[in-house]
Order: sequence, then C-alpha cells, then structure tokens
Amino acid sequence: AGRVRPQPPRSCEDYWEEWKHCRGLRHAFHHYYAHGELPDCGRWREDYEACRAWERDRAAAAQVPGPLLACPGPCRPGLPGQKPRSLGVWKLRKSPPPDWYLPLD
Repeated sequence: AGRVRPQPPRSCEDYWEEWKHCRGLRHAFHHYYAHGELPDCGRWREDYEACRAWERDRAAAAQVPGPLLACPGPCRPGLPGQKPRSLGVWKLRKSPPPDWYLPLD
C-alpha cells in the first residue's frame, strides 16, 4: 500500500475566499451590528499562509492545524456559540407578559 501524503483539509483558495469575505465591508458591517465589534480576520490569513507554505515547501510548521484548518466544511469563525447575540440591551423573558393577547393600541 502506498503512503498517504498529508494535505490541508481544504484548498488554499478556500482560505483566501474566506479571508476576502471576512474583510469585506458588508460582512464587517453585519458583524459589527450583530456582535458590537469588527471581525478578526487574521486567523483566515494565517491559515492561508500556512496552506501556501505547505504547498510550496511542505513546511513542518504548516502541518500544525490552526483553529480554522480543522474546520471540515465552509464555516466562519466566531458565529456559532462564541458570544450571546444580545449585548446586554434586552432582558430576556422566561414567559410572555400576561396581557400578550390584547391589541397594541
């Protein structure tokens, strides 16, 4: 049996596209609106550089998977479970108000 050559779980172009998407104005505005801060896109760039280093030199340092290299499919950092969506503005209710069925006027 032949030896299996290690390779990045995704193509380098995937990391580049994710980095470009993360740096885009629309994504930055949405992320700021939803989370109250600008997105951290540095991890996508680091993983892209590690992927290219692996393709170019088979560099040992590039074999260490970062948080995004281990991502099996299209995923974006920071969205699921990183922070609550609320920034402390709204108090969450456990049940609806007693008069929820009345007209609003």
